[in-house]
Amino acid sequence: MRAMILAAGLGKRMQPLTNHTPKPLLEVASKPLIVYHIERLKRAGIKDIVINIAHLGEQIPKALGDGSKWQVRLHYSDEIAQGGLETAGGIIKALPLLGGEPFWVINGDIWCDYEIDTKISLDDNVLAHLVLVPNPPHNPSGDFGIDDDAYASLTPTYTFSGIGLYSPKLFEGLEVAKLPLAPILKDAISKHQVTANLYSGRWFDIGTPQRLKEINTLMSLNSCGF
Repeated sequence: MRAMILAAGLGKRMQPLTNHTPKPLLEVASKPLIVYHIERLKRAGIKDIVINIAHLGEQIPKALGDGSKWQVRLHYSDEIAQGGLETAGGIIKALPLLGGEPFWVINGDIWCDYEIDTKISLDDNVLAHLVLVPNPPHNPSGDFGIDDDAYASLTPTYTFSGIGLYSPKLFEGLEVAKLPLAPILKDAISKHQVTANLYSGRWFDIGTPQRLKEINTLMSLNSCGF
């Protein structure tokens, strides 16, 4: 199994911190956000990890290298020339690096203690599995829901965590371009092709300097590890 960490965003809401540093390299408890994801994927037994890069992207391979420091293999999908391809576009471009089997995708700008469950699988009729979380203050309306059969619904009950398992079939017929992921997921959800689970552990969207400050304060006060 392979995985992808999304690391190509401009990080506009995080300015001025992202004027000189890509958001996934910003630190929580003296460790870059993206390193937490690499370590967690390694603990789940996933050793081939694709990272897409765009904004200040050259800094990420320079900081992380080939992954040997964490006993994983890092592969880079370069979107610098395109200025970033948004979430779906970035995944589509990286598909040759991700192989033909379902793969995990994690937003590079979140912090959470969710353990990647490699036992989750997709059958022939399911194209994705989403990890949802209780709505944070900045997203009170939510994104998706979960029905009684553990399928995702379009009822905005919970927030999408930015962690999902995707089949390459979800992106069949789509060309490399700037494409958001939400419309693709909504279409598949409407066809009953997406499952979901709710995770109630620690999860933070590190989208602004204030949220970064808050998570660092929390880590300092509680000495909680990832």
